[in-house]
Parts: sequence; C-alpha cells; structure tokens
Amino acid sequence: MGQVGTALIYLLVVAAVGAALFGLASLVFGRGEELAPLPPGATPTRLPAGVIGGDDLRALRFQQAVRGYRMDEVDWVLARLAEELDRADAQRNGLEARVAELESGRRPSHAGGYQDGALRTEGER
Repeated sequence: MGQVGTALIYLLVVAAVGAALFGLASLVFGRGEELAPLPPGATPTRLPAGVIGGDDLRALRFQQAVRGYRMDEVDWVLARLAEELDRADAQRNGLEARVAELESGRRPSHAGGYQDGALRTEGER
C-alpha cells in the first residue's frame, strides 16, 4: 500500500507542476489567437507610390506560405530586376543630361554643325 500512495502523490505533484507551467505559458504567450485575415485583394507587401528603384525591389519581402514560391528564386528575380532598374535609371539620367546639354544651346561634345544654338554653313566656319 505504501508504494501505491507514493506513486499517487508523485502523479499529483507532476500534474500540479504541469498545470502551473501551462498556466504560466498561457499568460506569457497568449491563447494562440490568429490575426484576422486580410481583406480580399489586400497584401502586406509594400511598394512606394511613386517611382520604384532598385533599392525598393531589394527591400521587398513577400508573405510566406506553406505552399508558395521558393524564396531563393523570388530573391534572385528581385535582385535581377533591381539591377535592371538601376541600369535603366543610369541610362535615363545620362540621356536627360545630354538633352539638357543640347537644349541649353552649348556646342555638343562631338564634332557637329551646331555652336551656340545656331547651325553654321560650310562658308561660315
């Protein structure tokens, strides 16, 4: 009878300690409520409203899902698109600077017929 009483006390102590740990974990971590689902058409992914640059794409992160895209492939595509945007921005800035140079009436950097905004003929040179 002594062994049955000891085993019963042991089980009651283990159950009390388990219940105390469960109660403490419930207070600390909550009851496991889930967030409300996003409305249809909404996404947590954010992009700027204006011009999108390479750094915007590099900072972009997608929502993770159990059955979704492989994140390493998505990251690779985003990095490639960011490089392409940076290249296009640099090319556009160079072309805008060239247009501004031509519109200002200065002589182009290459040998041409324009000087100070006027076209000169062969006899005037």
